[in-house]
Amino acid sequence: MLEHGFHRFKANHYVYIKRYDQGKYIILFLYVDDMLIVWHDKNKINMLKKYLDRKFAMKDLGLAKQILGMRIMRDRINKRFWLSQEKYIKKVLDRFNM
Repeated sequence: MLEHGFHRFKANHYVYIKRYDQGKYIILFLYVDDMLIVWHDKNKINMLKKYLDRKFAMKDLGLAKQILGMRIMRDRINKRFWLSQEKYIKKVLDRFNM
């Protein structure tokens, strides 16, 4: 990804960022065999997915509902999203009979 203008995020080496004009950017999260692409422009996302599909064997699962065990919830009207680890928390509580 580095040869295509992406920069590895210093705080987390699984995150790549590519900046564009007017303060816009695309974020690519990679972790083992999971990937999440974040950007406001669906056409650019589709172009990136086509490029990656030519380079790697991958399957497009559509809009992300979860990643790395975290549930993704969206409020598109207010342009907000949340991450939830509710399942993980319940699993830990069950393990300790709580």
